[in-house]
Amino acid sequence: MKLKAGIIGLGVGRKHFEAFNRHPSCQVSSVYDFSEKKLENISNVYPDIRAVINADELLEDPDIDIVSIASYDNYHYEQIIKGINNNKHVFVEKPLCLFEKEAKEIRSLLTKHPRIKISSNLVLRTCPRFIRIKEAVTSGEMGRLFYIEGDYLWGRINKIIDGWRKDMEYYSIIYGSALHMIDLVLWLTEKLPVEVHAYGNNIATENSELKYNSFAVLLMKFEDGMIAKVTGNGACVHPHFHRLVVCGSEKTAIHDITGAKWLETSDPDAELRDIVEDYPAKENRNKVITSFVDHIINDHEPPIVPANDVFDVMSVCFAAERSIKEAKPIEIEYN
Repeated sequence: MKLKAGIIGLGVGRKHFEAFNRHPSCQVSSVYDFSEKKLENISNVYPDIRAVINADELLEDPDIDIVSIASYDNYHYEQIIKGINNNKHVFVEKPLCLFEKEAKEIRSLLTKHPRIKISSNLVLRTCPRFIRIKEAVTSGEMGRLFYIEGDYLWGRINKIIDGWRKDMEYYSIIYGSALHMIDLVLWLTEKLPVEVHAYGNNIATENSELKYNSFAVLLMKFEDGMIAKVTGNGACVHPHFHRLVVCGSEKTAIHDITGAKWLETSDPDAELRDIVEDYPAKENRNKVITSFVDHIINDHEPPIVPANDVFDVMSVCFAAERSIKEAKPIEIEYN
């Protein structure tokens, strides 16, 4: 018998829908969205899928095994809690939630429901180029890492000045963009930073309706002395891109808008070797959901994004927001 999934939100959630429905052991049975037009479009293509008029109807449906939450950020926490309390596995679009106390409550509730699995859509882990760089880090090929920088160059200012984000009571550019690069750093290194110092501004969007920062930069310090810099740049004049530089004692990897190279010598005349693996490879992103379903079916099959990693990256985000507010470095407490 196939697992039944319910999808909340049909923006990016339409991608969730397709990934769950393609899994041989899963099928989407119900969907919900604010937009009647989106629901109508789904019903026209998939007449057997039930379109509900209230998210709770889906969250409380005893026939649904997995709920995929792709609603606006401020709904995630409440819908996650309802999903877990109704014995549903939860896949949630980032961010997990907006406040540290919410993350702690979700974590606590999961301990009371040990069968329930949770994951989040941290898709950069599926990119072949980043996987290759991770292999070079893990194998020791790059030597000892001492510095990483990752820039989330959103390049889609309309997303934050015209859409639902500007209407939220609380919006974080760290949660909305920098989070992906924070996760990439933690995943590449398999290390957790101990301290973060963050700054933010809204210079590029100061004449818009957005009440919050549209840019943030984080400096993260690791126990072994490594430093990482991450930015979330919501309003940049730049194509959407995930820039990455990884500096090791033996080799440097650079991935930017001009290309991707291995730097294996400091000789300015040396020919640089290309990093040839694909980017962005969006066709691979459904693997996050595929691996999550596989993990539900077989607990010994690790998901691409384990639950602990979701909470770890949120802990860094919470500390970074606190650092901006208090204008000082913050020691990171992991939930």
